[in-house]
Amino acid sequence: MRAHARRAAATALAAALLTAGPLALAAPAQAAPAATAAAAASPVLRFTDIPGSGGVVLKGNVYAPADTATPHPLVVLPSSWSLNDLEYLAQARQLAQAGYVVVSYTPRGFWGSGGRIEVAGPPDVADAAKVVDWALAHTAADPSRIGMAGVSYGAGISLLAAASDPRVRTVAALSGWADLVGSLYSDETQHLQSAGLLALAGYLTGRPGAELQQVLTDFFGSEYPKEEQVKAWARLRSPATYLDRINANGTAVMLANAWGDSIFPPNQLTSFYEGLTGPKRLELRPGDHATAEATGLLGLPNDVWTDARRWLDHHLMGAGNGIDREPPVHLQPQLQDSYEDYPSWQAVSTSSRRLALGARDWLGTGGLGGGAATGWRTTVATGLDSGADGGVVFLSNLAEQFLKVPPLVSVPLLPRAVSAVWQSDPYGTEQRIRGSVRVHLGVVPGDDRGSLVAYLYDVGPLGVGRLVAHAPYTFVERTAGSRFTADFALQATAYDVPAGHRLALVVDTVDPLYLTHNAAGTRIGFDSPDADPSWISVPLR
Repeated sequence: MRAHARRAAATALAAALLTAGPLALAAPAQAAPAATAAAAASPVLRFTDIPGSGGVVLKGNVYAPADTATPHPLVVLPSSWSLNDLEYLAQARQLAQAGYVVVSYTPRGFWGSGGRIEVAGPPDVADAAKVVDWALAHTAADPSRIGMAGVSYGAGISLLAAASDPRVRTVAALSGWADLVGSLYSDETQHLQSAGLLALAGYLTGRPGAELQQVLTDFFGSEYPKEEQVKAWARLRSPATYLDRINANGTAVMLANAWGDSIFPPNQLTSFYEGLTGPKRLELRPGDHATAEATGLLGLPNDVWTDARRWLDHHLMGAGNGIDREPPVHLQPQLQDSYEDYPSWQAVSTSSRRLALGARDWLGTGGLGGGAATGWRTTVATGLDSGADGGVVFLSNLAEQFLKVPPLVSVPLLPRAVSAVWQSDPYGTEQRIRGSVRVHLGVVPGDDRGSLVAYLYDVGPLGVGRLVAHAPYTFVERTAGSRFTADFALQATAYDVPAGHRLALVVDTVDPLYLTHNAAGTRIGFDSPDADPSWISVPLR
């Protein structure tokens, strides 16, 4: 019964795509060679079972040119978390029209595919190789021209598969992860909302295995003694762990994510990108997890998918579309529609400005701020939300992406009893922040374990702050009352602070996005002694 329902839904969706107007089938920016395009004029769609590793059966589909006598480049598309192989039909049809054999499949443990959810573990990597084997045996796929691409879960599996299978020449990883440890924890702080949504979606659409169920129990239960086990589980599933293999294979890797990705934040991706030695490209845009490429899944014009197509066309079709000669770092700043291009991630910022944290409510060095830069101490109560938050998963960053409205807060009205606030004087010229702001903050804990969350705001003349970047920080195994220095980075961004606006740093101890760890009734202090003053470092261009 389930198979018939799936087939009926697939047929309806395929019919809609086949009869769609020119908008849904918009031509890519760079057409494939004319002979190949002509041979692929009438792509054929079929649904199939694909044998995975260990006897597991994977549900999949093939969109391919009608010409089966000519070898065609192969693109394998693993579906996203909780979605199935129908996800990519619009993009697969366009690829097949251009001369690709496209195989989409539902990873094990989800929907009709067999097995249990392994979260991109070794069985998933083995499955990807089996799908390539099947495609080479049952389609006109060219074994010398194989690529993988995908969104989210599909992106992570694609990168991991490329590390283990040298047949995969190129990858387009969209809204994926490089470091799963850094995605689950930010400086020891669990990502509560995002992990919770993934867990719920996994249980609703799939079958979590015993290992995953135990990991979720330990993660949400804040089982600190078991935290290293959770991290070891995550490292096994992190493409960054296998960076040397990807480099040895010479895989061409395109990475595209959002500044506000609440599931796979950008910092864990930029360091991975810098470590790649083969052909590579990095694109970052406003939005949240998988929102930047979402319209492309409907067949609508979409910048992310256009560039992914150009990447695949160049590395698998040999198209001279120029993407290999363009600056490889392609950024769209927050609240803007235009793009900026750079030769490397390090080149995004040309200088940094260190701003000393003075007496509370001031930020600056020399004549930039009021109050002494050192010698002060202040405390705030923990466990109460000040109103300064990173927003709500998906909703807040969607509002920023489409409406140009980031999370807002009235900085003058923030309760100082539960938040520390430092502000600059108004800037006389525009400040172009590019990269990760670094926080260096003296902390006097009230307990051996605790959390804080730092927010950087662009504050207008009326005191309304627009969130630029933020990050949580959790400390463990400290001595109550014994000072230490918290040194951590906010999530990377590209943001222009208008002339006449201020920067504000706000630190509190609660954010609904995260699982913070402050004992009830405790306080946390911040200070800036002469020997180790507190500051933030702002990367600028």
